[in-house]
Amino acid sequence: MNSILGYFNKPILKLSLLFGLALGILVFAFFLGLYAMGIVPLGNNKVLDIGIHIILIAGACWYYRKKVGNGLLHLWEALTIGYVVNTVGALIAGWLIYFFVTYVDPSVFADYIAQMKDLMLQGKAELVKNIGEAEFQKMFNGVGDMKTSEIITDEVGKKTVMLIIPILVISLILRKQDYSIIQNNKS
Repeated sequence: MNSILGYFNKPILKLSLLFGLALGILVFAFFLGLYAMGIVPLGNNKVLDIGIHIILIAGACWYYRKKVGNGLLHLWEALTIGYVVNTVGALIAGWLIYFFVTYVDPSVFADYIAQMKDLMLQGKAELVKNIGEAEFQKMFNGVGDMKTSEIITDEVGKKTVMLIIPILVISLILRKQDYSIIQNNKS
């Protein structure tokens, strides 16, 4: 049991989990803000929360470099921090949004489905031209059959794909290694 607790006692993991928790709560607060303004808080309107992800991932990498790494941060550490913060934050936000649309206000999910169907009907001519009528009908019916539980996997999947390049860029910008070992060997 101590070895399991020791594994989770690493600063890189503890810091990433804390920043991921904060990220999940902030993304849910953004969702609630959209809801309070009367905007459908799912779909295209919610994609702006990607900025919150980027800010907290960069903040976690910067904090780790400054406080834990004593000014140093390896690329693998930054990548690890970025992906753990992103995944934990997306999971927490997904679950909180799921509970909200399941138990607090199910009309949010119904409005989201209606908005998606409306968007598909607006672009039907282009979609039918590209994928065919049968595939369009299959896709249209699939939107109507969506379950609220898909919000969680949708949140994690989209955020993982959308943040591959930003996490890599943040990791490359904030990394700093000790090159004095290489310089001392050359003399």
